[in-house]
Amino acid sequence: MEIGYIKPRKITEEMEESYIDYAMSVIVSRALPDVRDGLKPVHRRILYSMHEMGLSSGAKHRKSAAIVGNCLGRYHPHGDIAVYDALVRMAQYFSLRYPLIDGQGNFGSMDGDRAAAQRYTEAKMTKIAEEMLKDIEKDTVNWTDNYDATRKEPTVLPANIPNLLLNGSMGIAVGMATNIPPHNLGEVADALSWLIDHPKGTSVDLMRFIKGPDFPTGGEIYNQKEIIQAYTTGKGKIITRAKAEIVERAKDKFQIVITEIPYQVNKASLVKRIAELVKAKTLPDIKNIRDESDRQGLRIAIDLKKDSFPQKVLNRLFKLTDLEKPFYLNMLALVDGIQPRVLTIKEVLDYFLRHRKVVITRRTKYDLKKTQERIHILKGLKIALEHINEVIKTIKASRDKIAAHKNLIKKFKLTPRQAEAILEMKLQTLAGLERKKIIDELKEKLKLETNLKAILASPKKVLGIIKKDLEELKLKYGDPRKTRVFARPLGKLTTEDLIEEKDTVIVLTKGGYIKRLDPSFYHAQGRGGIGIIGSFTRDGDIVEHFVLANTLDNLLFFTDRGKVYGVKAYEIPQSTRTSRGQAIVNFVEIRPQEKVTSIFAYRGKTTARYLVMATKNGIIKKTKVAHFDTVRRSGLIAIKLKGEDRLSWVKPSHGLDEILLVTAFGKAIRFKETDIRSMGRATAGVMGIRLGRDDEAIAMDIIEKLKSKNQKSKIKGLKLLVLSENGFSKKTELKKYKVQRRGGKGLITAKISSKTGQIVYAKVLAPQEETQDLLVISQKGQIIRTPLKNISLQGRATQGVKVMRLKSGDKATSAICI
Repeated sequence: MEIGYIKPRKITEEMEESYIDYAMSVIVSRALPDVRDGLKPVHRRILYSMHEMGLSSGAKHRKSAAIVGNCLGRYHPHGDIAVYDALVRMAQYFSLRYPLIDGQGNFGSMDGDRAAAQRYTEAKMTKIAEEMLKDIEKDTVNWTDNYDATRKEPTVLPANIPNLLLNGSMGIAVGMATNIPPHNLGEVADALSWLIDHPKGTSVDLMRFIKGPDFPTGGEIYNQKEIIQAYTTGKGKIITRAKAEIVERAKDKFQIVITEIPYQVNKASLVKRIAELVKAKTLPDIKNIRDESDRQGLRIAIDLKKDSFPQKVLNRLFKLTDLEKPFYLNMLALVDGIQPRVLTIKEVLDYFLRHRKVVITRRTKYDLKKTQERIHILKGLKIALEHINEVIKTIKASRDKIAAHKNLIKKFKLTPRQAEAILEMKLQTLAGLERKKIIDELKEKLKLETNLKAILASPKKVLGIIKKDLEELKLKYGDPRKTRVFARPLGKLTTEDLIEEKDTVIVLTKGGYIKRLDPSFYHAQGRGGIGIIGSFTRDGDIVEHFVLANTLDNLLFFTDRGKVYGVKAYEIPQSTRTSRGQAIVNFVEIRPQEKVTSIFAYRGKTTARYLVMATKNGIIKKTKVAHFDTVRRSGLIAIKLKGEDRLSWVKPSHGLDEILLVTAFGKAIRFKETDIRSMGRATAGVMGIRLGRDDEAIAMDIIEKLKSKNQKSKIKGLKLLVLSENGFSKKTELKKYKVQRRGGKGLITAKISSKTGQIVYAKVLAPQEETQDLLVISQKGQIIRTPLKNISLQGRATQGVKVMRLKSGDKATSAICI
C-alpha cells in the first residue's frame, strides 16, 4: 500500500470518536425504549415481524423459531438468543402487566426457570399487541431501511396504547439505565383523558389518577408522598412488599401465607433464603416452609412453632428477605427516537399524546386521500351510468381499448383514471340495485370527506378521537389494580419491630443485679402458702424491686439521689428464675453511690400528664411527663432533694386525681392532686405527709378522678390493700379515708405490732383489679402468688390476715398485683 493512503491521526481522537459511536449505538439501537411506543428496537421488530407473518390474536400459533428466524433475517442481525429472550419476556404474565405475546409451551416461571428452546414453543400476538400495530399500513409512522437496505421497517409503532407506562421497561446503556415500572391501564387512560382537558395540569395533579406502579405480581407499595416525589422528578425509591397473611390453623398454631411477592423477585431463591435463615437459627420460630404454588396462583406457606409471635416473625422476614424490596424508579426514555431524557409522569403522557396526534393526523390524511380517490372514481362511474347508452356506443365504435379510453376522455370530459374504471366496469353494474349502490357510496364518501377535512382543520377533534380511543381501550382491556397502595410511609424496621410484645417481670436486687422473667414462672397458690424461690441470692444480696412491664415499655430507673435513667425493657436479658442476672451498670450509667428506689414502666404516648414523685420523708412533687421523654442511659435530674432525704416512688397522674401516702407505722393520708403545683425536673417538692419520729413513707398511690373539676371522684368500690413485713395483709374501703389537706399527719390504716411488723406495701385497688393475684417477694427471694379475692375486707385499725408464711429471719420486702 502506498504511503498516500495512510492518514495519520491521534489515538485519543480515534478512541473518543469510536467510543461515542458505540455508546450512541447502544443507547439508540438497543438498550433504551422510545417514549412513544415504549419499545426497544428488538421488541418493535419482533412485533412487526409477527404482523407481517399474519400472527394476529385470531391466528394459529406458530413456532417461536420461525418468528425468531424471520425477525433475525429481515430486521435484527444481533443473534437469535437476544431475539428469543425478548420474545419470551413479552409472553410472561409475571414480567409484563399486559403481555404482548400469547405463548404456548414453557415460557419460564417465577422460580427463574428458563423457557424451553425456541423449537418447542409457539407464539402469536395478543389482542392488546394488535393495538400497537393498528393503522400501521396507513402511513402513520416513518420508515427506514433495514440493516441491509433490502426492506423497510418502522422507526416507531403507531401504539394506540401508552405501552411505556403499561408494561414498563428495563435497560442498561452506556453510562445510563432505565427502570420504569408497569401501571394500570384504567388509571393511565383516565390520566390521559384528564390531561387532554387540562393541558396545563401538573404531575401532582395526574397522581390523583395514577396511584403508583401496578405490578403483574401484585404486592403492596408504601408512602404515597415518596411515590409522588418519584413521579414528579422522574427518579425515586418505591418500597414494595409481599402480600402476607397470618392464618390460625388450630388453637395457638399459626401460619404465614404469602400469596403475592414483590416484582422481579425469584420465588425459588426467596424460599431458599428463608430456609437458610431457619437453618442458621436466625428465624428459630419457623417450623416448616412449603411452596404450594399451582395453576391457581402463588402460595408460600410458613408454619410457625406453637410459642412464636407471628407478627414479629413476619417483620423479621420483611427485614431479612426480599419480601420487602425497594424499586428504584428511573424514567429514562428516548425522545424523538434519539435523545435520552429522564422524564416526569406528565412529560411521558405529553409525549404519548403528541405521538397519537401525529398518528391520527397522518391516518386522517391517508384516509382523506383514499376517500378522495374513491370519490373521483365514483363520480366517473356516475357519469357513465347517466349516459350508459352513449358510453356503450362509444366503446363499440372504438377500434381497440386504447382508442376507447381516448374517446371516453374526449367525449365525456373524464380523467384517465375515470375512463379506465368505466372500461373495467362489469355488466352487472348496470342492474338497478348496483346503480343505487354506487350513488349511495358516493354520498357516503362525500360525507366522509367532509368529516376528515373537519378533523384535519380542528386539533380539538383530533384530541376528541384520542379520548374516545382511550375510553374504548379502558372498556376492552381495563382491569382492577393488582398492587395495593398505602398512603402511609413504611418506616424502616427497628429493633422494636422484631421484639415479641408480651408481659414480663423486671427484678432488681439490692446489690444492683437486674433480670427479666416470664410471669408464667409463678403459679398461683393458696393463701398462706410458702411460695417458690424467685431469685437466687448470693453474698447476702436480696430482691428489692419487682415490676410488671411489657417488653416494649420504656423503663425509667429513679434513684435515691433524685436522678432518672432510661432503657427499653427488652434490653434487659431474659433469664431463668434462679439466675443472678446482670449488674445494672451494664444498662444505665448509674454511679456507685446511687441506689435504684423506683422503676416506672410506660409505653410511648401515655394518657398521663404528670409523674408524681414521693420521698421517704413524705415530700411530694409532680412534673409533666413530657420532661422525661428524652431520658437516656446517662440520666437526668428528676427531683432536687434536701438533706438525707431519698426519692422512693414515681407514678403517673392526670392532673385532677387524688394522692394517697402510706407510712411504715400504719398512717395514711389522702389529698387532692391540685394541692400540688406542677414543677420542673430540677426542683424540690412540697410536704405531703407530716411524719412521726422514726417513721417514713413506704407507699404512694394515685386515685384517678374524672377530668372535670366540678365532678367528684368515683371512689365507690375502691379499696386500699396493705401488706406488712411479716406476711399480714388486708383490704379496707377507701371511703373510710376522708380527703384531708396536704401536709397533715393522716389517719390510721393498720394496727402495727411485733406480730405484723411494719407496713412494706400498699396499693389502691379498683373493683376489676380484685380478680388479679398478689405476688409477694421476700428478702431471701421467696415468692408467693395468691388471689386478691382471698384477702379479707377489714376496717382501718386492724392488722389483717396471714397471706405468706416466712422462714425464720426472712421478711416480705415488696409485692405487685398481676
